[in-house]
Amino acid sequence: MSKDSELESIREKILKENLPLRDTAKNLVFGKGNPDAKIMFIGEAPGEKEDEEGIPFVGSAGKELDKLLNSIGLNINDVYIANILKYRPPENRNPNVIEIETHTPYLIEQINVIKPKIIITLGNYSTKFVLSSFNTSNMKNIPGITSLHGKQNNLMINGMNFIVIPLFHPAAMLYNPSLRKTLENDFIEIKRILEN
Repeated sequence: MSKDSELESIREKILKENLPLRDTAKNLVFGKGNPDAKIMFIGEAPGEKEDEEGIPFVGSAGKELDKLLNSIGLNINDVYIANILKYRPPENRNPNVIEIETHTPYLIEQINVIKPKIIITLGNYSTKFVLSSFNTSNMKNIPGITSLHGKQNNLMINGMNFIVIPLFHPAAMLYNPSLRKTLENDFIEIKRILEN
C-alpha cells in the first residue's frame, strides 16, 4: 500500500470517529504536503481559515511558514505538515488534555507512515507532545518553547529515530513581530542541519 493510500485510510478512520471538537468544527484538517518528505512540521490545531478549507496552514500563519520555508530553499513539496488536533477548537482556544489524548493517536499514525527524519514542532503543545515521546501525561514536565526553540533534540520514539527541532509557531510572530528574527534565525539553523 502506498503512503498516500495509508494516509487516506487514517483520514477515513478519523471521519468515522466521534472525536472531541468534531461537532463544533466545519472540516477535518488532516495534513498536506509530501508523504515521502524527510521533514515533518507539527502544529497545534487548525485555525478559522484551516477549518473552512480543511487544509492545515492556509491562513496568515501558513503564508508566513511558506516564506520561512522559501528562505531556506524549501516549499510544501519538500515537507509534510499536520497538527496535533484534527479539528479546530472553538475561538482558537488552547487544546485540553482530553482533546490531545484522543487526537494524537492519529498524528502518531501519520508519523509512522511518513517516517520523517526531522520533526519540526511549532509552538508549545506540539513541542511538549513530541518531546514527551508522545506521552501526554509527561507533557507537563517539558519546558516551554521560549527555552527550547531552535535547539536540536535527538529522540528515539517507538523504534524510530528523529531529530526534533522546536520552533515558535509562525502565528506568534504575527502577534509579536520581534519573534520574526528569531524564527528566521531558527530556520537558518534548520538549513544547516539539513546540509549536514
